Amino acid sequence: MNDWWPTPAEPCPVEGGMQARSRRGAIAQTWWSERFITVLESLGVGGRLQRGRTYARKGQVMDLSLDAGAVTARVQGSRARPYKVRIGLTAFDKQQWAAVCQALADDAWYAARLLAGEMPPDIEEVFTRVGLSLFPARAGDLSMDCSCPDWSVPCKHLAAVFYLLAESFDDDPFAVMAWRGRDREDLLAAVSALRGGGGRVAADEVEDAAVPLSECLDAFWVMPAGVPRRAAAQAPPDALLDQLPELDLTVRRRPLVELLRPAYLRADS
Repeated sequence: MNDWWPTPAEPCPVEGGMQARSRRGAIAQTWWSERFITVLESLGVGGRLQRGRTYARKGQVMDLSLDAGAVTARVQGSRARPYKVRIGLTAFDKQQWAAVCQALADDAWYAARLLAGEMPPDIEEVFTRVGLSLFPARAGDLSMDCSCPDWSVPCKHLAAVFYLLAESFDDDPFAVMAWRGRDREDLLAAVSALRGGGGRVAADEVEDAAVPLSECLDAFWVMPAGVPRRAAAQAPPDALLDQLPELDLTVRRRPLVELLRPAYLRADS
């Protein structure tokens, strides 16, 4: 009598799909990929990330391509034809990148880390200093499109791509900048040229950029810069359900989380 609920459609299996390395828990492993996921969740994008994690771990993403301003992918859902996914982020123009490269070149510490192939943990401050944001700062910074019929944005197909994108940032932190329009080779070449074309930072320059410990003991435990103020997260009322671990629990063939979701949505109204 009460078996009218449709059985959730299972995605078609994919052979050779892009499978997330993480099998449980957080997917992001480095500060820059964690920062990316945190920004997405703070923008209210986290509502469907749990289902996206499942897709990412099952290998439903068939391919993923990152270019300046856009990430495109194909995700296999429950239909025979894969869905086309696109995540857009405005690339910086030449003048904006020129300001960033100059700021990086002017600071021996940043230049040394970048030319050594490392991502400085506070590199966001350089972008902020020139009036830019390396990561998306608000929902309007991202455009998200999927050819699936799901009305939610992001759908689970978009969320799966977000997770694999974060994991790709673990492998190559410079991919974040490539999405903004400047790949690793061009960025390092520009910084090197602005420093005189030497291609590396002299050791004495790095030493000059660092203050000796004996001269900064009084302020050793003082925060060198204020923490950026960020707007409070505007998460949907049912976002808590999407942060739960994956539950293999159903009621009348319907996932328990989906049965609880309407109650969470009504409680906020």
